[in-house]
Amino acid sequence: MIEVEVEDAAWSASIADVEAVVARAAKAALGVATGTVTVLLSDDETVRDLNARFRGKDRPTNVLSFPAAAIPGADIQPLGDIVLGFGVCADEARAQGRSLSDHLSHLTVHGVLHLLGRDHEDDVEAEAMEAEEREILATLGVADPYLVTT
Repeated sequence: MIEVEVEDAAWSASIADVEAVVARAAKAALGVATGTVTVLLSDDETVRDLNARFRGKDRPTNVLSFPAAAIPGADIQPLGDIVLGFGVCADEARAQGRSLSDHLSHLTVHGVLHLLGRDHEDDVEAEAMEAEEREILATLGVADPYLVTT
């Protein structure tokens, strides 16, 4: 189950049916995995606050993932929460020459993969995670976000 909460109206104003964009990307990233994911589309200040409190980095970022603890006896386990900040995401999309919808799809996939235990702490992990992101995004019709265009 995917729950999408739009806290910052800028998301809805910028992307038609933003909830469906996020849900589609999250479902694609989940694949056959089961569990619940909550995605909060928020503002940079909220993300900055969460980043400072939970990661010790007092600045906004594009996406944060918070894995959930298992609930004994639950039929469907929570996987966790993902929070995205509008300003950082919009700025990145512009700078990369990508649509905000495609960038949001990428960051949603990225966040869900983190909830599933993927990481990018070293080069080997990063390459594997990026390859998985590329495969998932291709099924959504989203171009390779790591392709450098000049």
